[in-house]
This record gives sequence, C-alpha cells and structure tokens, in this order.
Amino acid sequence: PWLFTTIAFVVVLVTAWKIKSLFFKARNIKLGIDGEKAVGQYLDGMIEFGAKVLHDIPGTGFNIDHVVVHRNGIYVIETKTRSKPDRGETRLVYDGTAVSKAGFQPDMRPIQQVRAAKQWLAQIVKESTGRDLPVQAVVVYPGWYIESTVEARGSDVWVLNPKVLPSFIMNSAPQITSEDVHLCTFHLKRYVR
Repeated sequence: PWLFTTIAFVVVLVTAWKIKSLFFKARNIKLGIDGEKAVGQYLDGMIEFGAKVLHDIPGTGFNIDHVVVHRNGIYVIETKTRSKPDRGETRLVYDGTAVSKAGFQPDMRPIQQVRAAKQWLAQIVKESTGRDLPVQAVVVYPGWYIESTVEARGSDVWVLNPKVLPSFIMNSAPQITSEDVHLCTFHLKRYVR
C-alpha cells in the first residue's frame, strides 16, 4: 500500500506541475496577444497621417509584429510584453545593447531579434523594389516606462513605450518619397498573413 500511495502522490505532483506550467504559458500567450493588439491600435492611428501599417509579417522561422512605412522611414516593430509587478516601479532601462529591470537583464534577445528582423526586411525591400530604403528597428514594451541611457541614444535600435512611438516617427525627418512608400507597401503586403 505505501508504494501505491507514493506513486499516486508523485502522479498528483507531476500533474499539478504540468497544469501550473500550462496556465503560465496560456497567460503569457494572452499577454502577448493583448500587447500586440494595443500596439497595433496606436500604429493604426498613424494611417490618417499617411502611414501604411502592416501587421504580422512572417519571415523564415520568425515573424515581425508590425511594420510602418511612412515618408519618415520604414519601421520594423517588435512588441515585448511583460507582466507588471504588483508593487514597485514599471521602469525598464535601455543602455543601447540590452534592456534591464532594476539592474537585472531578463532577456537580451529582443535587441538581437529586432536587428535580425530589420536586416531581413531591408533585404526584402531591396530585392522587391530595387531600392535601398532606410529601416529603423524598434522594440516596444506596452505599459512600461523606458529610460534610455546616454549610450542608448546613439544605438541603431529604439526601445520605447508604444504610446510615444507615433510621435517619434512623425518627428523624424523625411527619408523616402511618397512613391517609395506606396511601392514598398505594395510589395510588403504580399508577406502579410
């Protein structure tokens, strides 16, 4: 009887652990979907200012959450959602190479990931349009205040709260023609799911 009881106890523990793991996966997926929707709504508001906004562009083994094509450039946007703490500050620090919270770097991949997406998109744009157009890499964290260090200001990647992204784009200098905006958008629409 003790062997049966021990086995039953282990089975219950393993099952409980798997259920808890699935719960956290489902919560993180929902958090990610909600974050991408929120960012998409901010970006869709730019359409009235001449921006072309594309969502969910699949690459080879990855996807780009959002792309904005505007006279002020082409922007590849990666959304990263993080649960907010119950207490304490919701501040992330970007130093030009990584994003940290309270000195801890939970994940360096967003910067590398968006740089790779930028290179892929720039290549697709060049191959399909015959033009070498500027692409800006952006990582956004919905609901978080982003503090950029002096080193980050010279980085090739912007890390922002999505609420400020439209103003960053609109306040950038024009870099491409209206014709290139339409040409680029026409070719990129083939990749949208």
